[in-house]
Amino acid sequence: MIELREKHLDSFFEVPFEAYGNGSNYVSPLKADLRRFLSAKDNPLFASEDDFIFLTAMKDNRPLGRITAHAHRASNERHNWKRASFGFFDCANDPQIASALLGAAEAWAKNCGFDEIVGNFNLTAMQQAGIMTDGFEHQPFTDQIWGAPHLPKLLEQNGYSRLFPMTTFSLDISKIDGNELTDPRETEALKKGGFTFAPVNRSTLADRLEDARQILNTSFIDNPMFVPVSRAEFEFQAKDMKLVLDPRISTVMRKGDEVVGAVIAIPDINQLLKAVGSRLGLTLPWHYIRYRMTRKRAVVIFQGVVPKYQGMGVNPLMLSHILRAMKRAGYETVGGTWIADENVASLRQTEKSGAKPLHRLHLFRKDL
Repeated sequence: MIELREKHLDSFFEVPFEAYGNGSNYVSPLKADLRRFLSAKDNPLFASEDDFIFLTAMKDNRPLGRITAHAHRASNERHNWKRASFGFFDCANDPQIASALLGAAEAWAKNCGFDEIVGNFNLTAMQQAGIMTDGFEHQPFTDQIWGAPHLPKLLEQNGYSRLFPMTTFSLDISKIDGNELTDPRETEALKKGGFTFAPVNRSTLADRLEDARQILNTSFIDNPMFVPVSRAEFEFQAKDMKLVLDPRISTVMRKGDEVVGAVIAIPDINQLLKAVGSRLGLTLPWHYIRYRMTRKRAVVIFQGVVPKYQGMGVNPLMLSHILRAMKRAGYETVGGTWIADENVASLRQTEKSGAKPLHRLHLFRKDL
């Protein structure tokens, strides 16, 4: 007997631990963060509680599956879609549980008037996206999705098809010299042209994050599925970033008073989240001190250059600058969020840096 619980956070949070076991590579967001993500009161993505549901599948009194069904209305308006999204899809290898969850998400979407459902989005294309289809053996970095190998099959058994292939990457920075990524002539021209690096630290963080949001919205505007991110949404997503920021490994590039590009990176906190079970507790300070002493991995959350400065060597210069800074700070490996197959320029730059594929992901879609 399968019971679906609606908007029951405690059981929703427990699903991946029960479904995948403690030995899996899955890393949960903090329970407190999950609570604010799934709250119309806290999350500016949602206009009201009617914009989403989240469900837990209980079997034999164990939480063994979960899913969200939600509407990103800004995406539908910008791209002229009638699309619902599903997200946070985690499930034991049980076809009955998967069918119950997906059927409930589809029913919600139909009732709201949508004609297709696509996912996985946690919760938008500007955040974690995709279902992992290869690379399951590799540990994810912060802000990367990890899902069990049986999830694609469960989706396909329920009539979903794959689209929009993506790849995440990792780079062993202990073996590279960041200078090799740049053309010395371009670098010299940029320096003579008045291009400078602006520091990202706690005193300048608010301004630098607003710089990064503006760069994101201008540099990604033509990318598929992209929707400009409001200041409220960006600050909501960046809230935790302020707590783990290492000011040595992010930068904003300016030309005079003009914002040109940015690389925003943070330490990979998955080691810490694993140690505390993604729960706030009395042992957190001790685990945090230990984590600070042993962290070797970082993750680039965002990098971009405003369109009129693309192709001038700005992006390689920023990346070279950051990789050298990471090496000086003791980091050995850096990961990045997903890049779509159709983004040929970004893939070429990533491969040129020496990065290696980490995970393969796809979106999954179904007509309603």
